[in-house]
Amino acid sequence: MVRIAMLSFWHVHAKDYRKQALEHPQTEVVAVWDEVPERGREEASRLGVPFYDSLDEVLAQDFVDAVVVDTPTNLHPDVMIRAAEAKKHIFTEKVLALTLHDANRIIASVRAAGVQLMVSLPRLNDAYTLTFQEVVDRGLLGTISQVRVRLAHGGASDDWLPAHFYDYEQCGGGALTDLGCHPLYLTRLLLGLPDRVSAHYGRMLGKAVEDNAVSIFQYASGAIGIAETGFVSGSSPFTMEVHGMSGSAVYSQTDGSGSSVRVKSAAHGFAEWTPYPMREAKPSAFHQWVENIETGRDAAEQNEIAVDLTKLVEASNLAAVAGQPVRLTDLRP
Repeated sequence: MVRIAMLSFWHVHAKDYRKQALEHPQTEVVAVWDEVPERGREEASRLGVPFYDSLDEVLAQDFVDAVVVDTPTNLHPDVMIRAAEAKKHIFTEKVLALTLHDANRIIASVRAAGVQLMVSLPRLNDAYTLTFQEVVDRGLLGTISQVRVRLAHGGASDDWLPAHFYDYEQCGGGALTDLGCHPLYLTRLLLGLPDRVSAHYGRMLGKAVEDNAVSIFQYASGAIGIAETGFVSGSSPFTMEVHGMSGSAVYSQTDGSGSSVRVKSAAHGFAEWTPYPMREAKPSAFHQWVENIETGRDAAEQNEIAVDLTKLVEASNLAAVAGQPVRLTDLRP
């Protein structure tokens, strides 16, 4: 049994991870810490477990094997490095850190401690993502020329996101740094890391952080990646497009429940838009993390994608401020 301490309920997905921890047959929640004590005490009371005012105290408990980190993003490096040094396995909400330097510090501490780290990048495990990977790997589209991924919602315009999601100090950014993580890591998955990143941010509602954003990846090959996001799109469907010199593949959740990845590639037997057989989804990131703890299997590939995501977030934020492309090689390691 993996005994988990919940570290903060700041993020909107914290209660989802609490639910997964309570429902998984090999995990149990045994303690709570929160940087906002009143919120933490309320959650601990609901769970029937002790609340700790001190992070060091909860990390010192022998009955805590692992932690789920849902603190403000700017606290991630301090909290996760301390958890790793206390030999606690770590599951965390994205983004791993706001800068490559801090992400590398976290990874170094995790490796030194020999603990398991899993960053929640859930769309890596979805059936459509695995299907796109198969289509690309089979060469059905030829040389990839463009990837476009859009994920947006009306959290700001419909006023259901918590107010602290617009706090620049805590979040390090707005729509791109939070929701935009998914288009960023999916584009990187299919095209690899770009040479340069440009970004354009909008503040339609006058928040301290952007609520409308696009990040553009530029590659030496001439390929382009486009990651779109926003908190001000009331009915925007999740959409992925992969275009190559020999064909294209598209996916859009226009009906709210998802649909097939459709392929058109006359050179490979897809003369018309044709549904491609969907791959089976992988277990959730949380389930993979628990299995890694139990088996000792390393999450090196997933952690590499998480670090690359931080690179893309940092570069996008810098590019939006500078108004010009940022090279990933210019980021502080």
